Amino acid sequence: MKTFAIIPVSRFAHAKTRLSPTLSPIERENLLKAMLKDVIKVLKNTVDQVLVISSDNEVLDYIQQLDINVLKEQGVTDLNGALKQALEYSSRYCDQVLIVPSDIPLLKEGHVKSILKMGEEYNVVIAPAKGGGTNALLCPVKGINMHFGDCSFFKHMDEAGKNGFTHTIYDSFYLALDVNTSEDLGEIMLHGDGTCTQAYLKDLNLEVRSNHGMERLHVLRDE
Repeated sequence: MKTFAIIPVSRFAHAKTRLSPTLSPIERENLLKAMLKDVIKVLKNTVDQVLVISSDNEVLDYIQQLDINVLKEQGVTDLNGALKQALEYSSRYCDQVLIVPSDIPLLKEGHVKSILKMGEEYNVVIAPAKGGGTNALLCPVKGINMHFGDCSFFKHMDEAGKNGFTHTIYDSFYLALDVNTSEDLGEIMLHGDGTCTQAYLKDLNLEVRSNHGMERLHVLRDE
C-alpha cells in the first residue's frame, strides 16, 4: 500500500499559547519549528510522501524550505475540515494516510514502522494521546470522517467501527506525548535525546526539576 503522512499545522503566531508562562511568542514559534523538523525527519524515512496542510503562508513557506509538499487550506474551516481537504487531495495518489500532529517530537521511526505493519492486518490503527486525543491515525483515504479534538481517540474508534473498518490500538508513551504544558517540555528534555526539540530547549537554558505537586516535573529558566 502507498502511504502519505499528513501533518496539519496552525498559524505560527498561534503556536502553543498554553506555554506562554514559560516561553515568549518567538520562542514558542521556534519550538514548533523544531518539533516539525523532528516529526518530518521521521516520516520522510518511513512513508511514501509527507504532506503539510496549513492556512498560514508563513508556515507553508517554511515547510517548502524543508523540501516537503504543502497544501494550502481553502476557505475558513477547522482542523477536521482541513484534514478532509488533505484526504481528498491524497486520495488521488495513495491508498492510506497516516495523520499525525506537529507537536510529537518523540516520534520514532520504529513507531511508524510498527503502525504500518499493523495496518497490513487492520484498516485503521489509532495511537492515543495522553489526554485522550489522537496522536496518530492510520486510515484509508475514503470512508472515514475525522474527529480530532477533545477525546478524539474514542470518537475515532467509534467512527472506524460504525463504518465497518477493522481497527486496533497502538499505545506508546513516547508517541502519546504531545507538547502543551511546561511539564511536557520537561519530558522532552528527559527523553528527547537526539531531537531538534531537546537541543532547542537546552539552548533556552531551561532546567528540569522533580515536583511533588499536581505536575510531575517543574521547568525553570536557568538564569
